[in-house]
This record gives sequence, C-alpha cells and structure tokens, in this order.
Amino acid sequence: MASKEILLLVLCWGLVVLATTSFGANVTYDHRAVVIGGKRRVLISGSIHYPRSTPEMWPDLIQKSKDGGLDVIETYVFWNLHEPVRNQYNFEGRYDLVKFVKLVAEAGLYVHLRIGPYVCAEWNYGGFPLWLHFIPGIQFRTDNEPFKAEMQRFTAKIVDMMKQEKLYASQGGPIILSQIENEYGNIDSAYGAAGKSYIKWAAGMALSLDTGVPWVMCQQSDAPDPIINTCNGFYCDQFTPNSNNKPKMWTENWSGWFLSFGGAVPYRPVEDLAFAVARFFQRGGTFQNYYMNHTDKNIVFHHICFGCKIFQYHGGTNFDRTSGGPFISTSYDYDAPLDEYGLIRQPKWGHLKDLHKAIKLCEAALVATDPTYPSLGPNLEATVYKTGSGLCSAFLANIGTNSDVTVKFNGNSYLLPAWSVSILPDCKNVVFNTAKINSVTLVPSFSRQSLQVAADSSDAIGSGWSYINEPVGISKDDAFTKPGLLEQIKTTADQSDYLWYSLSTNIKADEPLLEDGSKTVLHVQSLGHALHAFINGKLVGSGYGSSSNAKVTVDFPIALAPGKNTFDLLSLTVGLQNYGAFYEKTGAGITGPVQLKGSGNGTNIDLSSQQWTYQTGLKGEELNFPSGSSTQWDSKSTLPKLQPLTTFDAPAGSEPVAIDFTGMGKGEAWVNGQSIGRYWPTYVSQNGGCTDPCNYRGAYSSNKCLKNCGKPSQSLYHVPRSWLKSSGNTLVLFEEIGGDPTKISFVTKQLGSSLCSHVTDSHPLPVDMWGSDSKIQRKPGPVLSLECPNPNQVISSIKFASFGTPLGTCGSFSRGRCSSARSLSVVRQACVGSKSCSIGVSVNTFGDPCKGVMKSLAVEASCT
Repeated sequence: MASKEILLLVLCWGLVVLATTSFGANVTYDHRAVVIGGKRRVLISGSIHYPRSTPEMWPDLIQKSKDGGLDVIETYVFWNLHEPVRNQYNFEGRYDLVKFVKLVAEAGLYVHLRIGPYVCAEWNYGGFPLWLHFIPGIQFRTDNEPFKAEMQRFTAKIVDMMKQEKLYASQGGPIILSQIENEYGNIDSAYGAAGKSYIKWAAGMALSLDTGVPWVMCQQSDAPDPIINTCNGFYCDQFTPNSNNKPKMWTENWSGWFLSFGGAVPYRPVEDLAFAVARFFQRGGTFQNYYMNHTDKNIVFHHICFGCKIFQYHGGTNFDRTSGGPFISTSYDYDAPLDEYGLIRQPKWGHLKDLHKAIKLCEAALVATDPTYPSLGPNLEATVYKTGSGLCSAFLANIGTNSDVTVKFNGNSYLLPAWSVSILPDCKNVVFNTAKINSVTLVPSFSRQSLQVAADSSDAIGSGWSYINEPVGISKDDAFTKPGLLEQIKTTADQSDYLWYSLSTNIKADEPLLEDGSKTVLHVQSLGHALHAFINGKLVGSGYGSSSNAKVTVDFPIALAPGKNTFDLLSLTVGLQNYGAFYEKTGAGITGPVQLKGSGNGTNIDLSSQQWTYQTGLKGEELNFPSGSSTQWDSKSTLPKLQPLTTFDAPAGSEPVAIDFTGMGKGEAWVNGQSIGRYWPTYVSQNGGCTDPCNYRGAYSSNKCLKNCGKPSQSLYHVPRSWLKSSGNTLVLFEEIGGDPTKISFVTKQLGSSLCSHVTDSHPLPVDMWGSDSKIQRKPGPVLSLECPNPNQVISSIKFASFGTPLGTCGSFSRGRCSSARSLSVVRQACVGSKSCSIGVSVNTFGDPCKGVMKSLAVEASCT
C-alpha cells in the first residue's frame, strides 16, 4: 500500500510541473509574487545563454533544466552578436534567439528575456557593438541622446521580433518577464544627475514598448514604478523591494564564479548554494534565478564585470573572441549544475532538484500569506507560513557556522546542522535540509586519444600537419603610418586581437647606446593586455597583464647595430572591458612610452613620438587561413611547431569532445572554420590559496573555494559535436609563442563509471518519497539511492560500503572506528546487476556496530 501511495505522490509532482506550462495568461504581480493567469506563483529560474552553446545542444540543456525543477529559463540578448555592423543583423545559428525561445516554450517552460541591452556577462565589451564607440558625441549608459537613440532602436527591434512571433505571454507565448538595463545601480553614482534621469528614461522607454508583461531592473533600488527592482548576489535573503507592492525577486544567484586566464578554478559548494536559495524563500522570496556571475559593487575584483545574477544553470563556452574581462577564459563553466559540455554535475544538480521539489511542496502556503517569525534563539530562525484554511509550511534555519543545534518547534525536536535550513511543508516533518545531500556524486571520467590524422592527409612531415609562417611586422596593404603611439581599440575597432606597431630608425655609429660595455634596454609601457617585441626580426621578449591588472610594463635587454634597426611590437587584447562606470573609455595597446635605455651610461632615447606604421590584424586573418583552404600551407618541410594546420578524424561515440592543448603556448583555434576560442595553457595559476575540499559553512566569496592551483587555468577546450564530421575535419591553430602540435590530444568526457553516496541516519527521506500520509511518515529512517547515469548501464560492482562512521569523500572513502560487517554484502545484494537501488540507512538493515553513535552509510559503486 505504501509503494502505491509513493507513486501517487510522484505523479502529483508531475502535475505541478505540467501546470506551469500553460501559456497565454495575463502576467502581473503583487507584493508576494509574480501573478500568472490570476495565480501567484513560486518560480525557479536558471540562466542559459544561447550563444555559449549550439542549437543542437539547446533541447537537451532545456530538458535537463526542466528535469532539475526549473520553471523559467533566463537569457540575455547580445547586441554585438546580433548587430555587428550598424543596421546589419544576424539571427542565424547560435544567434537564433527566436528559435531558442520557441524551444523553451516547447519544453513547457517560461522565459525571462533580459534585453539590457548592456549585459556585462563577462562578455566582450559588455555586449555593446564596437561601432557604438565611434558615433560622434556618444557616451554610454547615461542621459546622452546618441546613446539613447541607439539603445531604443535595438530594444524596440528585439521586442518587435518577439511580438511578431507571438512570444510574449500576453500573446500566448512563454515570455513572462523582460529586463531593461543591468546592474546600473552599482555604478550610477559616477554619472550624477544624468544617471538618474537616464534610468527614468530607460524605464519609460521600456514601458512604452507595450510587451504586456512586467519589466525588471536588477540592482536598481530607485527603479521607477511599475518596474520591479531585483537583487543579484551570492545571498539575497535580506533584500527588500523599493515598494510594498512589488515581489521579492532574485535575478542572479551566482552558482559559482567565472574563470580567468592565470587564475585558479573557483567553485561553490552545493550545500551553501542550497542554503542561500532556501534562506531567500524562507524570508519571503518567490522568484529566484541561478546565474553565472557578474560583478557586484561590493565585491572588489579589479575591473572585471560582476553583477545581476539569476542562477547560472549552464555556463557554456566563450567561442570565437566573445569573452570579456579582460582575461576571461574560454571556458564559462561557472561550476553550474549543467557543466560546460551540458552534462549533469552531481551532486549539485540533484541536490538542487530536491530543494526545488521541497520548495514547491510549500508553494500554496508561501503565496497565500505573509510569514511570521517565532523566536528560536541566537543564530536560529523559524519562519512560518500559515493560513486560516489550515495550510502551514515552515523553514528552520541555523545561520551559525560552528555548531549543530537541536531546537524545539511546535512541540517537536529538530537537529539543525550549522549553516543549514530545514524545510517542513506541513510544519511538522522535515522533507529537506540544505546540508544533507541525498543525491549521488558522479565522478566524471576523461578518455584521451592522440589526434588521429585523417587517412587522406599528407604524411610528408610524419604527422599530417602543415604550417604557414606569419610574417613579423607589416605585411598587409592596408597598413598606415602616423606620428606617435595609437590606442589599440580605437585603431582596430576590435576587428582583431592584434595590432602591429612598427618603426625603423637609424642608430648612428657614435651613438652612446652602442658604446662598449653599454647594455641597451627596450622599455615599453602598454595599457594591455599582452605584447611580443621583435628587434630586427627576432623575438626579444613577451609581456602579459592579468585579470587584476591588464597593464603591461616590460624591459628587454637588446642588441642594436649601427645603421637601420627595426622595432616590431605586436600588441594583443584578451577580451575587452565589460563592466564599470565609463568602461568604454578603458583603452588597450601600447600608448607608451617606448624608450631605449642605456643602462651603462644613462642614455635614453624616446621613440614614442616617431612615425610608427600600424597594421590591424595578421596576414593569416586577411587570407582566411582559419578556413584551412589556402594553397599556401607547407607540408613538405620540417614542422616548425608553429601556426599549424591538420586534418583529423573525430573521436568515436556521442560523448562531448574537447581538445587538450597541453604543449601549446597561446593563440586561437578553429575546427572546420569555427573558432573554438582563445587557448592559453601556458598561463598557470599561483601555487597558493586553493581549498579543495572547501568548508561550505559561512559566507561564500569568489576566492573562498579554489582548486587547480599551480596548474594551467584551462587546458581543455570544448569542441561541439555538431561542428565535427566523422572524418576529414580541419584543425587550424594560430600559435603566438611556440608549441608542439604533435602533443595535442582529444578528450571525451563521460559522467563516469563511478558513483557515490553518503547518507547519515539523520537525513530526511528522499523528497520523492515524502508525503503527508502517516503510513509514509513511519518508514524506518532515511534511504541511500544509487542510479547509473546512462540508460544502458547497470551497477556491476561495489567498490566500498560501510555503515558506521565512514570517513573521506567520493573516491577516497575509508572505514571509521566502527563499521558493520554486513555493509558490503547487504549493498551488493541490493544493487549489483540493477540499474538503480535503494537501501535503508538504519540499524534495522545493517545491525548496530556502535551503539549510541550517530551513524551513516557510505557507498562507492561502479556502473558498466
């Protein structure tokens, strides 16, 4: 009888999900919630940025988001992708916004469309197209007529596109919310009165577009009515809207943090993320969105973008030259529940899925009334949502970071671990605790293989690689000469990462710099982000900035000769500034001084004001070498291990693919003409500061939990499967500093054959088994469940099992001071040969190996 009742509960949960899929409703709001079709709703949202994946990936990402308990998919709209040239638009392929929104609708989910059009998002130039920079008299994001005219034109175009396709909820579509501007409140004080009037204008402009759905502004405490002001950050439980008539909404809950070249890999423990979400709903929130991070004004992170967050549910990849920063990595994994490749990250995905179900069990009470706060004691908080009709849900929180506490509530005792929230849908029984994970941990595995050169490739150099030498200095017909040193972005308009600064000058034989014993130094100062210096055609040195300081100052010892000497300086950018007041004024490139210094005799020659010749981009870019189709590729001489091309066969199977660029230096890579982004495996993070594992208790910050110290920030670079053919694929690399392409390998990523779970005898029942029926509540103790990640797998072996006081984490479990002798045999009997299994975590199952001690069951299994 109990199993039938459990099945009915699961089906009821399914009906709750289906209920969210009806479109064509009027969308409004009141002080408690967004109101859809006359009903207040608790909404859980997650960010998926459509250009950071491929259209072939979108349906799977959306479905996994729905399976994880999301109601809404949020995305920015990326102006610089859609209008790269003024009045010339691109909505094809990865940029097909309408297709993405329609796929979300087909899955039965809502859409929050964050038009901006400023997005931040660690995206190049904050999403603004570079041509904006050159409009006479323009100033970004303030009461400036040229800027407002362009912003209104693009915003109106996007709204009109959505209306034409009938995608707003008022037309029967999935879009229930739109956003104008983005985290402007973090910086608006820098603009003074013009910033205040700009926000009023932006709000009025958005409302005039008549979308039929509410508009929001994140991090904008003075958002004019009826615009909803929302919160972004790691925690938003203390946020209060600027009007008693507006709901408490969290547009960006940062599920992790972004990665920078030269930095360690940040991650956020799921126990803390779940704690933040539960606290938000406990304190009256009804809309929460997971997001990859932006820059918050209270977070000191140099000049990188932070800001409004929803929950980043899938981060994805910064293909091409789309990463911002500067120095944002190509990977935008963000430690999100769905990883860069679209695979489920466990236990984060599963634990949050359980949390979402627990919150939904409380939805009727949450939206029906305002909370009350019975006193429990210091660092403890009870919140009760109780109606006159008998509905009652409660949250019990221990916000202390050191001690677990047993509290009395409604006549019952509850154990609250430190930094945790327990959710009681009926004000009696705990269905979920944020610190107690019932979900499995999946250990990802990587299969490596050498680059398999296609059978029809030339093998003249033994590897199938061909190459072209990029000439040093000026090689293009569009080069030009100007006096002095030019700022790079104004010169290149970001058409390329690269700008050559070239100078030829005569050094007289009696020049003191050439005196015997004099050591000449080339001194170069650059606004960033990196440079390579060549003297008389030879590389004398390179310099790089960092995410904390993009500027570059270098001093290279050089040898000069009497007569003509050439100075070729290659300046390069690594993503443009995307955050901050007046960020469009942040420059790049070699602005000087450029000097020759005689260290032996004190002689200095300033070259800064001389006639420099400039070339935007590389010869290879002009000749479209990334396509691999040029006839100039050399495959007959010794491979110089630079600027290579090869053809290869794709790895077999359907698993996600990456290229391991270990052995290479820095550059950009193309597969079949598609840029997979910048690669830089030689930029290694500092040795210190990593905390793996990280204590989830206590407030999270971007540098609290780090891993991969002393290693390359990024070695693996995602290649979408849809970009690959079974054979005859073309890989083109532009390598700046030298490397060995024969060391490149392919990697396929799987969810892994190993899975683990660790459940204590104080865990609540899995949320799927929870119900108000008293028979179900009398089930004996918590349950440990295992399930193989792939449908064709079964549990083939049990690597470890211990009921008692096991120690360690997945992959390194060990027995503690007590362990039931029956542990392994019980788990083997229950699980081996099955796709999934469930085991009661209690002395009734295993006996009592140590009386009077809190016990747990730890299991590691293999699936084949």
